[in-house]
Amino acid sequence: MTSYAIGIDIGGSGVKGALVNAHTGTLESDVHTVATPYPATPQAVLDACARVVELIGGPEDAPIGISFPAPIVHGRIPFMANLDQEWVGITITDLVSERLNRHTVVVNDGDAAAIGEYTFGAAADVDGVVVVTTLGTGIGSGIVVNGTLVPNTELGHLEIDGNEAEKRASAKVKTDENLDWEQYTQRLQRYYEHVEMLFSPDLFVIGGGISENADKFIPNLKLRTPVRCAGLRNTAGIVGAAAAVLA
Repeated sequence: MTSYAIGIDIGGSGVKGALVNAHTGTLESDVHTVATPYPATPQAVLDACARVVELIGGPEDAPIGISFPAPIVHGRIPFMANLDQEWVGITITDLVSERLNRHTVVVNDGDAAAIGEYTFGAAADVDGVVVVTTLGTGIGSGIVVNGTLVPNTELGHLEIDGNEAEKRASAKVKTDENLDWEQYTQRLQRYYEHVEMLFSPDLFVIGGGISENADKFIPNLKLRTPVRCAGLRNTAGIVGAAAAVLA
């Protein structure tokens, strides 16, 4: 059985992917990115995925794992926050497999990041409850309990102080509102202390594009729970999706 799979991470601003050795977690190609189309309809986003696959190249029979920004419940999408509403109700795996003409598995983006980090990244040596979050256009989340994934947690949609969490503390909000690091860290503090109260985790892992600046906010979070920057940084979704398709 092949060790190689293509991992694709669909986000609100970009669709990126790479060829991955899914047994080691290492990237076997450059990360290729195309802009997320607007409107981000199913056909337009799948065209973007096909373009990323074309740019990656690699084995023509390599399966494809896709990290997707919505819950995937029995193959269907129950609601959508950051792409077009045409996605709601779609049976996504069948649609993607038909468009890309490959064996394909689609997983929630937070779940993909959690798989990547627990298997190859910052949580690889941690037992108990691990909460992985990705800060990007929204807030993705994945929870792993003693090696078992709890799927589709969607902790970015928690209501905190009357606001949806990702509308106050995503990386996009930091940019849109021109928050400095102190202001943004205060919002992250409120978010993570609430999640900490709900789940009493053994570890938080923070990823997403903003993890490149982890030293500007992680040391200033005051939590009982240890906090680590994602070991795979912004490729956790790519690696986790590739691992999922070969699992």
